[in-house]
Amino acid sequence: MIPESEYFKRRAKLVNVLKPNSLCLLLAAEYKVRSNDSEYPYRQNSNFYYLSGFKEDQSALLFLKKNKKTKTILFVAKKDKLQELWNGKRCGIKRAKKLFDVDEVYGFDELEEKLALFTQEKKHLYFDFANQAFAKKYLRNYLKSIKHIHNIAPHIEQLRLIKSDAEIKLIKKAISITKEAHHRAMTKAKELRFEYELQAELEYEFKKNGAYSDAYTSIVACGNAANTLHYISNNKALKKGELILIDAGCEYEYYASDITRTIPASGKFSKEQKELYEMVLEVQLRILSMIKPGVKRSELQKEAVKLLTKGMIDLGILQGSIKHNIKKEKYKKYYPHGIGHWMGLDVHDEAPYKNKKGEEIPLFERMVLTIEPGIYLPKDDKNIPKKYRGVGIRIEDDVLITKDGYENLSAGIAKSVEEIEELS
Repeated sequence: MIPESEYFKRRAKLVNVLKPNSLCLLLAAEYKVRSNDSEYPYRQNSNFYYLSGFKEDQSALLFLKKNKKTKTILFVAKKDKLQELWNGKRCGIKRAKKLFDVDEVYGFDELEEKLALFTQEKKHLYFDFANQAFAKKYLRNYLKSIKHIHNIAPHIEQLRLIKSDAEIKLIKKAISITKEAHHRAMTKAKELRFEYELQAELEYEFKKNGAYSDAYTSIVACGNAANTLHYISNNKALKKGELILIDAGCEYEYYASDITRTIPASGKFSKEQKELYEMVLEVQLRILSMIKPGVKRSELQKEAVKLLTKGMIDLGILQGSIKHNIKKEKYKKYYPHGIGHWMGLDVHDEAPYKNKKGEEIPLFERMVLTIEPGIYLPKDDKNIPKKYRGVGIRIEDDVLITKDGYENLSAGIAKSVEEIEELS
């Protein structure tokens, strides 16, 4: 768990970017309707959670800055026995005052009244522009009267780029649970009939180990289905002789994991599948070896493109020189995505890739990102040698940047042909 002292430090860092005579409002997520009067399980807004550690809806965090002094105010839903009968216990104002290191705590139903008081003579207003509809509901009376309006989200996301010890510990825990899930999938795959059965095995392992939610909808794609990058139907048959691309990771205490493995449905790779798989794996291992502080993601992407292009030429999937195929972007037909992304509170973490000057941010100690080369060869593409058609392969690990290099946080998840076949 992350201690309240860390949330306090995060808030203190954010306050430093606020201009004097300003107000900053952050709102909790609302419940999202699934159908009619039923809702999806509640998940707090990541930026709000990053600064508060508060998991309930009907809550807000307000910063009031005057000169160099700042007041931090938390709004929470009041205790209500009838509501709690239906929807569960609330923290309430009294307990929130004990748990959270803020200056004042009020009921959420007092927010509009307090805003009317606090916004007087304020020149600067900050809120998360991605949450405009909800924010405007409470700020509508002040948007015209306050001279300067700013998006607070980029400042929070900049803080989220560098992970603390407590955050890294939670990410490692999420990955350790995801490891058990992927190994279970490798063990069970040849016994099962449908993709959704394999998905159920993964998600059983998540929940069994205390990860109550997946970090994103699991992808379990057998054969040609793996060539749809965001395939989540997971309703096709598992066919012997085909590969299964599994992109699945759990969320533990709000922190994500994101792992992809590609395994044989029958437990053994064919000669052709092994050729493709080991080509992608070799690329991934090379990219991993490049990682250290100061390196840019664009450099990793450039090398991945070069190596995957060479590999596809060697296997007869692409024709011509490496230089020609890269210049004409021929490789994009079979490798259309990037080498990886930031990961943290969100699986695609809301953290910047460029600084204020528009320059790419290099890797720095305590960043966490994924490394995920892949190759996608559609069944109906007659330019591909027939023996390789209908195969999609991606290999993805989660990496922590260290002082001198990197730590592959998911190194314990079977990845080589031999390791996967031994578990299958």
